[in-house]
Amino acid sequence: MQSEITEIADNIFRLSIEPPGAPVMFNQFVVRGDESLIFHTGMHSLFPFVSEAVAKIVPLEQLRWITFGHVEADECGAMNDFLAIAPNATVAHGALGCMVQVNELADREPRPLADGEVIDLGGKRVHHIDTPHVPHGWDAGVMYEETTGTMLSGDLFTQYGSTPPTTTESLVESALAAEQFGGPTALTVSTADRIHGLGNLNPTTIALMHGPTFHGDGGAQLHGLAEGYAAMFDAALGACV
Repeated sequence: MQSEITEIADNIFRLSIEPPGAPVMFNQFVVRGDESLIFHTGMHSLFPFVSEAVAKIVPLEQLRWITFGHVEADECGAMNDFLAIAPNATVAHGALGCMVQVNELADREPRPLADGEVIDLGGKRVHHIDTPHVPHGWDAGVMYEETTGTMLSGDLFTQYGSTPPTTTESLVESALAAEQFGGPTALTVSTADRIHGLGNLNPTTIALMHGPTFHGDGGAQLHGLAEGYAAMFDAALGACV
């Protein structure tokens, strides 16, 4: 196995690996700046492959921020492996997630991020946005890099199987179809509104954890996804009446 590296925006790199037999691809993202950041670490078992790819973009010892969408093995399983090899790195995650999990899981004290807080990387600025239960997980959040209009969307828009590195094709239909595999998205009264809020940022690049990176009208994609989930929620509610 090895990671495929694609520059998806100026100094933002997608690292993609597909373990044998896995139903999805696993993507990590490196935002290169004066203080470089990784979004998703991959599983502990994938650390040798992911770290080798990261080192081709930025020296590992210079990695400054370790971030992820929510606490799950494929998002942050190698968190402590990266902390061990990058002495100046700090884990940064939503304040709630730090309180309930990351404070105990990380080998060094993490930096809790408030909703909307910005990390200035020097050349790049990433916003942390809380999205509880979107798509799943109390501590869920996304990151938005403002200079390139890139949204690091975590598990939103998940696609199964092999995909190309980038696409301009709509993500909505395949994302809604993926809900048939275990129903991973928490359908609540606030699900659609939270995704509409992300759509209002009008990203031009959406970087998927499981699937290709989308280039185009990201706002339309997010609003379309929100409408699809709203319809699912209404149908489920109607079935209970």
